Amino acid sequence: MLNSQYSPSEIEARWYQQWEERGYFEPSLDLNKPSFAIQLPPPNVTGTLHMGHAFNQTIMDGLTRYHRMKGENVCWIPGSDHAGIATQIVVERQLAAENITRHDLGRDAFIAKIWDWKKFSGGTITEQMRRVGCSVDWSREYFTMDETRAEVVSEVFVRLFQQGLIYRGKRLVNWDPVLGTAVSDLEVENIEENGHMWHIRYPLADDPTQSLIVATTRPETLLGDVAVAVHPEDERYASFIGKQLLLPLSGRTIPVIADEYVDKDFGTGCVKITPAHDFNDYEVGKRHQTALVNVLALDATILPQAEVFNFQGQVQPAISLPAQYAGMDRFKARKQMVADLQEQGLLVKVEEHKLMTPKGDRTGSVIEPMLTNQWFVAMTRTPDNGVYAEPESEFKGKTLTEKCIHAVESGQVRFIPENWVNTYNQWMNNIQDWCISRQLWWGHQIPAWYDQHGQVYVARNEAEALAQAGADAVLTRDEDVLDTWFSSALVPFSTLGWPENTPELKAFLPSQVLVTGYEIIFFWVARMIMMTTHFTGKVPFHDIYIHGMVRDHEGKKMSKSEGNVIDPVDLIDGIDLPELLIKRTTGLRRPEKAPKVVKDTEKLFPNGIPVFGADALRFTMASYASLGRTINFDFKRAEGYRNFCNKLWNASRFVLMNVENQDCGQDETLPLTYSFVDQWLLTRLQQTISAVTEALDTYRFDMLAQTLYEFIWNEYCDWYVELAKTQLQKGDAAQQRATRRTLVRVLETVLRLLHPVMPFITEELWQTLAPLANAKQTDSIMLAAWPVADESLIQPPAMEQMTYLQDLINSVRNLRGEMGLAMSVKVPLLIQSSHDLGDLLPYLPMMARLSEAQQVERLPETDDAPVAVCQGARLMLKVEVDKAAERLRLHKEAEKLQKKIDKIDAKLSKPGYAEKAPAHLVEKDRLELAELEEKMTQISKQLEKYQ
Repeated sequence: MLNSQYSPSEIEARWYQQWEERGYFEPSLDLNKPSFAIQLPPPNVTGTLHMGHAFNQTIMDGLTRYHRMKGENVCWIPGSDHAGIATQIVVERQLAAENITRHDLGRDAFIAKIWDWKKFSGGTITEQMRRVGCSVDWSREYFTMDETRAEVVSEVFVRLFQQGLIYRGKRLVNWDPVLGTAVSDLEVENIEENGHMWHIRYPLADDPTQSLIVATTRPETLLGDVAVAVHPEDERYASFIGKQLLLPLSGRTIPVIADEYVDKDFGTGCVKITPAHDFNDYEVGKRHQTALVNVLALDATILPQAEVFNFQGQVQPAISLPAQYAGMDRFKARKQMVADLQEQGLLVKVEEHKLMTPKGDRTGSVIEPMLTNQWFVAMTRTPDNGVYAEPESEFKGKTLTEKCIHAVESGQVRFIPENWVNTYNQWMNNIQDWCISRQLWWGHQIPAWYDQHGQVYVARNEAEALAQAGADAVLTRDEDVLDTWFSSALVPFSTLGWPENTPELKAFLPSQVLVTGYEIIFFWVARMIMMTTHFTGKVPFHDIYIHGMVRDHEGKKMSKSEGNVIDPVDLIDGIDLPELLIKRTTGLRRPEKAPKVVKDTEKLFPNGIPVFGADALRFTMASYASLGRTINFDFKRAEGYRNFCNKLWNASRFVLMNVENQDCGQDETLPLTYSFVDQWLLTRLQQTISAVTEALDTYRFDMLAQTLYEFIWNEYCDWYVELAKTQLQKGDAAQQRATRRTLVRVLETVLRLLHPVMPFITEELWQTLAPLANAKQTDSIMLAAWPVADESLIQPPAMEQMTYLQDLINSVRNLRGEMGLAMSVKVPLLIQSSHDLGDLLPYLPMMARLSEAQQVERLPETDDAPVAVCQGARLMLKVEVDKAAERLRLHKEAEKLQKKIDKIDAKLSKPGYAEKAPAHLVEKDRLELAELEEKMTQISKQLEKYQ
């Protein structure tokens, strides 16, 4: 018998261990079966999993369990990402707390420290995944910097280099001066700030009395100007085009050029062109083949001499810069330059100006477009299929960008929701070569060596490089590491044994679906497509399920700086308030927020977070999974689904108490008499099976959750279980047998439908119920067959009859409410109807708290008793009413209600409340007021009857 109380902690620990030990998570590798594969987006080893991970892992595990139950060859591959910059920063901060820098340790010792951190963080992540219930194949777990992945990374780099798709060059990149490395666009946050627009006079070289006024937000880069651009159709400046200007503060002259990039209606219509310090200017400079004048050092200070290059990367003679700025920080130099311009009469005016400032998401420092030597992957170059020819496929010979576009246009890869195709195509059509080098210590060190003459050799290892360079060469390895996205882009095939043609590659590439967030469509999703199609000739996956971001209950992004991050395990296990406060305030990036974080936490969780269990958390996540929608996580909803678990548990206990050691219809030779109520439930079960299956096939987990919740709570528990009590008490042996059979078989089927999103409680209940339903053909519900709808069991007449019964019961309940009858008071019901209600009447007494239900030819005439009409039938409760007592009771209830209404009304009417209070609280007050006013209306109607 089941325990009287549902205890998720005990169940979850026991079952996950058994599943893992018995090897249920591992694929069969039977290539004759349909295969279903899924790759876990590898979480960064920078800490712990968050609610977003719990969300997408619920979706992935739900799909995995569903396809496993369908009998497919299922493989869900787990792993974690080394997360170069993020992980290096975490460890550097730990060292900083001890007043140690990575340079104090040296590269090898520092990397050893990071490996120690990886063991701790990676272990925490895998434990969290187990707690959530992820049925991943742990025997295939990988780390993007493990030995196998390192070999694949080197192999891919060498092949791309040999094909002419990797090159080293001096290009403009996002540069974080604090980290001292190039960073990707994903690591740059554009933040709107209040700034200034400086209007500066650039005199004509041959007539300083004439000048052009240039408006700029970055006067500190003025020393790197190579031209001033105007629009070719701007009549104001037509006579200036081709002339030379004196560059303020420098003594150099620069030309006036015409380019359609300039917006003649913005500012003065004159734009300073600084191609070494601005991405747009870089493109203008390339079109006009100007010089590239770099005036900033890598730490964002002013150089004593500007470095000059042409667009072919060749070094040009250096340019001396004013000595007073040398070594000065860029922003300090800005102030000094503005002061000097004003002193020289070249500063026309300064305007306040809103601007978007690019900042590093890790350091908060302003990102500088910087001209540096970096390694790049060519996005629009056709590969040289000489040494390493691409595999034969429809993708062969296309550029990496063309491969990405073709994979989606051909329908081999589809986005869900489909609207993300537009975002994807926009990125692809505006793609730039991919900067893959980073000036870090943690990551895959670039497999390139330089000899004493600066010649580069790309090879899998130093011995291979030396073989290329010759025995006399002295080699030094490139110190840079690869962008994290480079190694993670190889995951679809690096985890399946490539470059060998393994059985795993045949079975699990392409995988069926990738579940991920929208923010990395370009940085990870697109790059997996380009790398996988290039090296295998196959797409990496067929479907890309894009989910929204999980935010807090007020719609704010969950972040450590806000102090609103919740660990999924805290919801599963529960956590008391003191410990929760410590977790939410420890390590706050903005410590000044601590008082507000404490206040908000105490308000939201006055007693801490209760135990929800993994199943309630997973079902909550599934219920939120509307395609592409941002999720505001509400703990009240999670509480509701914890109650749902309790409801399922208690319903199962009731069923077991009524069927254990009883005839449940397992002997097919004995007669079974199914009532219209049984047939209705079996009909609804078939419809539910179809709806849930369709929901899983279309990734509509929200529809799955809604369908199962309504069927289990409303139809099975609230209706059928209650109606079954009448059948078990009053039915003959054949009907009782059919009722018990229906109770156990429907519940057993529902447990299988529910298992993908609520694996633990369904396993526990199924182990007890399945034998009674004659359905225990396997040792675990994980391996039980997925239900298939049986259309022969769909009975429309039973549906109609059940609808009539439900309407009758609801009408009687409303009558009782109107008369204010307590639940303990049982009274007779009289029904006048032209239809024979004989099959329905036995169910009414128990369901509507009646002493009896009787069908009569005509209702008695009376002024006191209210009458309800339901589908042509007239219903009357036969009860004597004390009018004076009833009036008094109703007046007292009305007084209480009015006090509540006045209180909320005053709150909502208070000036500024509706505008300043959180929207969800205002809406809650309005809904409560509407509900109270509706109750007052009903009481007023009752009072009118007793005047």
